[in-house]
Amino acid sequence: MKIRVDVMLKTGVLDPQGAAVQHALGTMGFEGIQGIRQGKVIELDLAENDKAKACAQAKEMCEKLLANTVIESYKVEAL
Repeated sequence: MKIRVDVMLKTGVLDPQGAAVQHALGTMGFEGIQGIRQGKVIELDLAENDKAKACAQAKEMCEKLLANTVIESYKVEAL
């Protein structure tokens, strides 16, 4: 089963990478950007066929490795 995990910095955590992208876009002539937050997408292909179990496995992976839960939040979605 394919699982998609979206990881983003939590609200209030500074995002220097997002700020750098926003600045670069501004210098390229893109106007009106009020903010950019950059995250990561992880796609997992799991052998598990049960949707609930696959999502539970992915959440456990996020808690242990894929996301730094102190400063990042994550969302798990079965595809």
